[in-house]
Amino acid sequence: MMASSSGNSSGSTQLQNSGSEEDLQHVMDQRKRKRMLSNRESARRSRMRKQKHLDDLMAQVAQLRKENNEILSSINITNQRYLTVEADNSILRAQAMELSHRYQSLNDILNYMNTSNGVFETEDLHVTVDPFMNPMNYLYLNQPIIASVDMFPY
Repeated sequence: MMASSSGNSSGSTQLQNSGSEEDLQHVMDQRKRKRMLSNRESARRSRMRKQKHLDDLMAQVAQLRKENNEILSSINITNQRYLTVEADNSILRAQAMELSHRYQSLNDILNYMNTSNGVFETEDLHVTVDPFMNPMNYLYLNQPIIASVDMFPY
């Protein structure tokens, strides 16, 4: 009977061991499932962070492109204004040179008239001319100043 009793006790130990192993296996399976769920959740949060970062970067790219286009537009407008001012300046320089030449010519005429006292001498003929009545003097007064942007390279 002892033998059977010891057989029974070893059988119950095996059952207990078997139960312990099953319990241990069950606990390990639960831990594994819990770890898998935790890892999945962590991976999901990581993907969400990456997506948010990507969205932020895309928004930043769009903003920078917009600013870049605004700057390029401003540069184009400024260049156009510069070219217009440069063309106007070329015309004004030409007009200033023309006026300077006219002024110099008028000064030369006045100097000549002041030094000759309004008398034009030829070999045998002395003629006194009123400088304001001389039609040649009026040619300078009625000439327009003509200048074109195309005349001057810039």
